[in-house]
Amino acid sequence: MLGLARLFLSTLAKTAGELQMNPNDTAPGLPVWPKRTVAVLSSVDEDVHAIPVSAPVRADDRAILLSLHRSRDTVGRIRRRPEVALTFLAEGDLAFTARGRAVIVEEPMAVDPEYAAVSIAVDHVDDHRQPAFRVTAGVDREWVDQDARAALSVRVLALGNPSVRQAGTSTRSAK
Repeated sequence: MLGLARLFLSTLAKTAGELQMNPNDTAPGLPVWPKRTVAVLSSVDEDVHAIPVSAPVRADDRAILLSLHRSRDTVGRIRRRPEVALTFLAEGDLAFTARGRAVIVEEPMAVDPEYAAVSIAVDHVDDHRQPAFRVTAGVDREWVDQDARAALSVRVLALGNPSVRQAGTSTRSAK
């Protein structure tokens, strides 16, 4: 499995510093995705680790914000090795992976101390769309805990606050 982690890191290293898009894309930067999107965040240490994340926020053409529970091992992996990939499959024929460097921009989050706000400075977007089919839906969920649903909404709104958004988008200039 160590070879897979090396491949993941070497692919990230080859594209660091420039945003590359498939020529079929009509707009520069990250596509826009539905607010209810569940994406998959991959991080690396000795192996590649992937976890679902709810409601990632598009901060701008090259930045994504999300909240992670502070007890997640992913928070520690980001501190040690910030190279990550966030994969999206969603309605509207969205199928892409945003690769870049993640940084913790608020820990704990003021609105929910059990969570940390994370910013991903996107260097590369892999377009996974295929001419043979369209993605018509992504992962969805049925909430059984309305308090957890409300807490996610509060965190997503907080990620849109200018202080968090500014901290997230300024991480690109700190590279």
